[in-house]
Amino acid sequence: MRFRDRFGIRRHRGTTVTKLDREATAADIEALISFARDRRGVEFYIEPETFATDTTAVAVAHDGEWTRRRVGSPKVIGKVARDLGVPAYDVQIVGYPPRMRAWNERNRDRRIDPGTPGQAVRP
Repeated sequence: MRFRDRFGIRRHRGTTVTKLDREATAADIEALISFARDRRGVEFYIEPETFATDTTAVAVAHDGEWTRRRVGSPKVIGKVARDLGVPAYDVQIVGYPPRMRAWNERNRDRRIDPGTPGQAVRP
């Protein structure tokens, strides 16, 4: 089955792809879109590509709830943000919003341990 580049992930990526991480997929972008549509006051924070991780975006809602997904390129999430009417910021310039840290603190006991499916991590 051929991959359909619906969001322009491959077109905007350029010639390099990180070696240790998987590539962004349409499902990653759709998860961010769904998060933004289901919550109020969502903003995107674009995180740069690193040696080990593809470019990612963190979607943060008005209450600080957040999710992070691979996006392949800042241009991809920029287009998604424009289409949704959602602001997108470079996290290296503006940093993360304080409400994100506050949400993490309020929900510390609800975090899931990735090594144990369905088990909450206790502080």
